[in-house]
Amino acid sequence: MIYRTETFSATPGWLVLSDGTAFEGEIVSSAALENQGVLAGGEVVFNTTLTGYQEVATDPSYAGQFVTFTNPHIGNYGCNDTDMESAKVRAAGIVVRDYSDIYSNYRATGSLLELTSAAGVPLFSGVDTRALTRHVRSHGALGAVIGTGSRAELAAAAGEHLTTTGKDLASGAGRGTRLAVPGDGPKVVALDYGMKTSIIRQLAQYFDLVVLPATATAEEVLAESPAGVFVSNGPGDPAAIDHSDAQLQGILGKVPLFGICLGHQLIAKAIGARTYKLEFGHHGGNHPVSRLSDRVVEITSQNHNYAVDRESLENAGVQAKVTHVNLNDGVVEGFALPAERAISVQYHPEAAPGPHDSYYLFEEFHRMVAEA
Repeated sequence: MIYRTETFSATPGWLVLSDGTAFEGEIVSSAALENQGVLAGGEVVFNTTLTGYQEVATDPSYAGQFVTFTNPHIGNYGCNDTDMESAKVRAAGIVVRDYSDIYSNYRATGSLLELTSAAGVPLFSGVDTRALTRHVRSHGALGAVIGTGSRAELAAAAGEHLTTTGKDLASGAGRGTRLAVPGDGPKVVALDYGMKTSIIRQLAQYFDLVVLPATATAEEVLAESPAGVFVSNGPGDPAAIDHSDAQLQGILGKVPLFGICLGHQLIAKAIGARTYKLEFGHHGGNHPVSRLSDRVVEITSQNHNYAVDRESLENAGVQAKVTHVNLNDGVVEGFALPAERAISVQYHPEAAPGPHDSYYLFEEFHRMVAEA
């Protein structure tokens, strides 16, 4: 059993929101900070998952965001190589109530601080995360900065431009090169807009997988002769991604298509539906979703600030059928395009972290590809 006490430096600092609200805390770092001022800027969101801080921090979908964990005690079981969802921490900052200087777990090979330090991402501890979460719930996901020194100077640097609104953060969030993951099943191409490693792991159980950059054209995708195409999760505003409409319009109807999270939004956008920004998004591992075909309730893992407008989806030129709905607020959580052999969900069936209620969707996609 790994049991390690960690030594670190804690420098007084601030998280200052664009509306002027400030939260005091400490910048946790492996060495004392030498310079004062802004360390990072981003959009503040909160995540309600109880475990899985490593998976959350390394999820590319959190690019450009400060992740506030509502679980007050973070870092106590360390980190390991297996649970990395990408090569490094992708969030712009990590905000916690209490960072543990002791971690203990038989799988641990290092600490959360080591991960954030390697990525140059601030780990901000000692924050009243309950108050911060209540503020975000009341005022929406706001731009903010984390830094040290003058609170007034930090407030001047915190602006609405630090949110994800209007920003294409996804086109450069993926691996950027072709990746082959050999398997025994039919060949599927995955478009990497910031795809989690756990999604690759799930797809590789069913398919001979080829991962292409998000910028791949429809012609480049179809040149791989795939039996199906997957569109991944990713960060930022789907409305700001210019090339995806032509890309997906060139694929729709030719082979079965499956989208998750951002992929769900991009497929909807490609058929003429609109997306919009939620007030504070869905980030956590316990969101109830109704599967409309049989009224089964799935407990789901979610991470998104944007959603598909239902009215525009149902009035799009392509016949779309809503398949899943969020039971908390009615957000469209899934739809199908029967004639085009396409399905998509807003939530994360691979979870990591989260429940496994929705693993069946990978099997459903496999069935669609096998029957095509």
